[in-house]
Amino acid sequence: MKKLQLLRRFCIALLFIVAVCTTLSIITNITVNDLLGDIESSASVIQSEQQPAREVAIMSKSLHYQESNTTYVSSEQTERPETLEEAIDLEQYPRALVTATGYTAGIESTGKTPNHPEYGITYSGVQVKRDLYSTIAADLDVYPLGTILYIPGYGYGVVADKGSAITGNKIDLYYPTVDEVYEEWGKKDVEVFLIKKGDGNLTEEVLQELNDTEALQVFREQFRKS
Repeated sequence: MKKLQLLRRFCIALLFIVAVCTTLSIITNITVNDLLGDIESSASVIQSEQQPAREVAIMSKSLHYQESNTTYVSSEQTERPETLEEAIDLEQYPRALVTATGYTAGIESTGKTPNHPEYGITYSGVQVKRDLYSTIAADLDVYPLGTILYIPGYGYGVVADKGSAITGNKIDLYYPTVDEVYEEWGKKDVEVFLIKKGDGNLTEEVLQELNDTEALQVFREQFRKS
């Protein structure tokens, strides 16, 4: 009995669907096959629209992963400059061509012997020094006391002295001995770099602070103190 009722209901539902489809076909002139074709076409469009989105998502993940692959260079792999001159960007400073000679604190340059009370004392009052920042003599009208020059082949020179023969574009570079003057310098025309123009004063404290510059200590062995 129940099976018969279910069969009747199924048949009635089927007849209703057929009647609806027939009515739609007559009204719209669309067959059932056309309707099924449209359904399949819509499904294909939806699938094709979803595919690029998936590809974009995959590409995004791939790019994110690649960006994380950064290579860092160890500080131990960085080449350190071997000389003081290599460590300085001299191109940023004004330059001038000068005639540079070497001098000592002795009688051959100053007329003073070690017994003289002012032996080794510069015009500024500081003691002569050959160091990271060495004392040099210049025309004070051109380079006032305290002026810092960089002299290639010599290093930093701080104007601390003057001389009757040191005029215009001439400078004197301090060396502890006469032998060093001849062996290491003598007399040269050289292009110097103006690091800082002085204000007319120089003290031992200022000179010491310059020579204690921490970043330059690795080059200290290249120079000798007086």
